[in-house]
This record gives sequence, structure tokens and C-alpha cells, in this order.
Amino acid sequence: MNDVNKEAETAPVSDTPAANGEAEASAETATPSPDERLVALETELADVKDRLLRALAEAENVRRRTQREREDALKYAVAGFARDLLSAADNLRRALDSLPEAEAPDERTRSLLHGVAATERELLSVFERHGLRRIDPKGERFDHNYHQAVFEVENSEAPPGTVVEVLQPGYVLHDRLLRPAMVGVAKEGPKPAQPEPANAA
Repeated sequence: MNDVNKEAETAPVSDTPAANGEAEASAETATPSPDERLVALETELADVKDRLLRALAEAENVRRRTQREREDALKYAVAGFARDLLSAADNLRRALDSLPEAEAPDERTRSLLHGVAATERELLSVFERHGLRRIDPKGERFDHNYHQAVFEVENSEAPPGTVVEVLQPGYVLHDRLLRPAMVGVAKEGPKPAQPEPANAA
């Protein structure tokens, strides 16, 4: 009987399926090595850093765009109001052009013209202070960015493409066109007829 117990104690343990399953499960749940953990953490850190830099760049772009829009809003806020005042400036100029001072019949009329001229000067001065500049391009080269050609004139005294008459001045608010100048532009006149060569006899 004692011999049987001894044999049982010294007998090798057999590889049962249950024992094999436990060994595989423990191998799968084994913690990764320090090198593997370090690589995984570095990868994760690089990803987080990339996302952070992208978020910071996007925030900076939004800040700059908002600042630019705010500056533009302040800079061009008076555009509608200024456009409405242009007709008043035009009418002051028409009043002055309708009666030159030299043709004024009396002193009262001359005083009235002086008052209208002073009002126009003050209005243009206010325009200038607020970034509104008058375009009066007579004698300048036609520029389609600031001028609108209404008609062409055959004018031998001015080179073709030169503004020879301004029907209505234009205005620029800071660097933005508010109203183009309405102009007449010189065009090349008809070429003189060249004499026909005499036929050889």
C-alpha cells in the first residue's frame, strides 16, 4: 500500500488540456516589455503633440482672421454713410461751376459763392480725415480700376488713353473704390491720308 502511494507521488504530472489553456492565457496577459511600453508611449506623445500644434495653429489663424475682420469693419464702417454724402459734394461743385466768381453780378453773389466754396472745402477736409479721397483724374492716363469711360474724344492735343474730361469725380475709401470717376477719354484721331505716289512716266 505504501508502495502505491510512493508511485503516485513520484509519477510525472501529465499535460492536461486545462493546464495548457492556463499557460497560454497567462502568456497573452503578460505585461509588455519596458522597450515596447516606451515605444508605445513615444508614439502616443508624438500624436498628442501633433494634434496640439494643429489646434494652436488653427486658434492663431482664427484670431488673426477675427482681428482683420474687426479692423476692416472699423475701417469701412462709414462706407454707406460716405456714399450718401457724395451727392451733396457733387451738388456743391455744380453750384460753384454754374457761376464762376468773375461773372458774379454783385458783392452778395460773390459772398454766397465764397460760402459755398468754403462749405465744399470743409466737406472735402472731413472726407480726407476719415480716409475718403477724391479722384479727379483730368490729364491722367485712363485706369479701369478707378475710372469709368463714358465717351471718347478725338483730341489731337492729348495722347490716346488720356482722360480729357471728368463728368463726375470718383472717390476712394482708404484703398477701396467707393465710386469710379466718370470720364471722357482721348482716342486716336483719324490718320491723315497719305498722298499717292506719282506714276512714273
